[in-house]
Amino acid sequence: MATLQQVASRAGCSLATASRVLNRNGPVSDIMVRKVRRAAAELGYRPASTVAGKGGRRPVIGVLIPSITNPVFSSSLSSIENRMLVAGHGVLIAQSHYDPAREADAVAALLNDRPTGLILTLCDASASRLLSPSLPPTVLLNNMPTSSFPAAVTVNNHRAGRELTELLLGLGHRRILFVSGTFSASDRARARHEGYRLAMIEYDLDPLDAVQVPFVGGYDQLDLSAALTAFSPSAIIASNDLLAFGVIGALRREGLAVPRDISVAGFDGIAIGRLMDPPLTTIEMPDASMGATAASLLLDMAENAAPVRHLEVAHVLRRGGTVRDITGT
Repeated sequence: MATLQQVASRAGCSLATASRVLNRNGPVSDIMVRKVRRAAAELGYRPASTVAGKGGRRPVIGVLIPSITNPVFSSSLSSIENRMLVAGHGVLIAQSHYDPAREADAVAALLNDRPTGLILTLCDASASRLLSPSLPPTVLLNNMPTSSFPAAVTVNNHRAGRELTELLLGLGHRRILFVSGTFSASDRARARHEGYRLAMIEYDLDPLDAVQVPFVGGYDQLDLSAALTAFSPSAIIASNDLLAFGVIGALRREGLAVPRDISVAGFDGIAIGRLMDPPLTTIEMPDASMGATAASLLLDMAENAAPVRHLEVAHVLRRGGTVRDITGT
């Protein structure tokens, strides 16, 4: 079994520097961090704290998600846990409940267990108050990379919003309403709306004002009566599938049928949407593979000194029966 002295020798540094890098307990330059981690990986060295974990426990990573009840995040979390199980790591979970103010406290709680690294889905990565220098290796999941968090696994939500809007425009819809969770709680929803907005403008149409509702709450009680009166939409895009289900319920309470009276589409591609009658039109996101990819990237960064990367995963447009062609009407 390789020793710490062998790692230090291969990396060309002192024993103390190698120890600080591998135990993350002191200032070291980024270049030296990469050299020491690469040497440790090449030699197969793992510090006792990594093998057994603090107090004899196995090592862990921390994961922050907005809500564990959302199938999107539970799917990603399941694949993260499976990948980490193979690597011998446990997974600690924290939730922000779509509240940016709670993110710092949630991450601080995760850091109490000295995780190998973090996988974070933030409300808005560009506005986050988290400071990367104080964090272990960190990968964003679903957020675009920033200067503070350059490692990320994403889909192109802007392009997805544009594609879904273009589908509806091609079917003859011109008054398309965007219903979303609050943009401050999800930069993903904001990017999807921006894609919608630009698609409308390219068709020389005025985008309708978005209807924003809280992510945390009862979608089953969604009331769209005021928006329907104000905008008279022929189609509604919801910023996620769960909200799309709420939109369909709200339309039915108004005596309207989908898609006969109003077409509805969403984002995420969760399984229950395929079981609906008719099936939901949606942008399918590869949540499980994204979680596994984020886990692999984090391990590569933390244990092999791999460079940070932004990995983009493809989405797929799934047309179901909740939208209809009105070009002939």
